[in-house]
Amino acid sequence: MPLPFLTADRAYGADGDDLALPFDDHDQWRRPYRPGPWRVAAAAVALLVTAFMLLATLVIALAGDAAAAGTCAGAAAAVLLVALRLLRVGTWVSREGVRRVRFFRTVTVPWSRVASMRTVQQPVRWLGLPRTVQGQALVLVRHGADGEPMTLLTDHNADFLARVEAFDRAADTVEAWNAEYGPHAGPAVAAAAVPAGRTRVRA
Repeated sequence: MPLPFLTADRAYGADGDDLALPFDDHDQWRRPYRPGPWRVAAAAVALLVTAFMLLATLVIALAGDAAAAGTCAGAAAAVLLVALRLLRVGTWVSREGVRRVRFFRTVTVPWSRVASMRTVQQPVRWLGLPRTVQGQALVLVRHGADGEPMTLLTDHNADFLARVEAFDRAADTVEAWNAEYGPHAGPAVAAAAVPAGRTRVRA
């Protein structure tokens, strides 16, 4: 059973067969890359903490303190939600548009509103912290947004830190979705399937 927050398009050339997966539906939102080790590790630690908190809840409940057990169970549920949200953070695409999921906010941009999408060199946050370093970012400019770009991916976030090739493949794949469903897509492009990140496309 595939987990939607962990699955992505087929591995980039790992098996050599470009066969569609059973859940390869362009109407469904999917993240066109796999979560990076930093993100998975953070979520795993949060899940481990949740397990210990649930065990503590059981012990407290057996001791007869229902109020404290309820409080501990609520805290465990909160940590579990944090772990699940961490796994969902990232860039998602579908036939409708591109979606930037942050921890506290989600922004969806229809393909018709995408003015341009490109990879640029700029200061980026290191693992989402206030510290910035020079790196690459996939930015999107929307129609009617006063030219203010929206950052979709960076090569120093929790998914692509020290994984430059994975960042390039992910950026290529998101740009390929824009080339297929964006306002500048022609009939020939729209009829083609979205590539799995092998061909570098620049809008």
